Amino acid sequence: MTTHLSPLAWERSERCGEGACVEAASLGDEILVRDSKDPQGPVLRFTRREWEAFLGGIEDGQFRFSN
Repeated sequence: MTTHLSPLAWERSERCGEGACVEAASLGDEILVRDSKDPQGPVLRFTRREWEAFLGGIEDGQFRFSN
């Protein structure tokens, strides 16, 4: 299913460590997210508005979970 997505410019954080990463790409009005260890696996799709809300939450510290 995701083979048609391979030409996209997938990006990952410079903080990515031992393969525990996600990659994101822009496709029209969507942001796509996938597991870097499984590039042919499932892809999550978000609208730009959803993605911007998520990034805003990160910047505000909302996703700093404690164990």
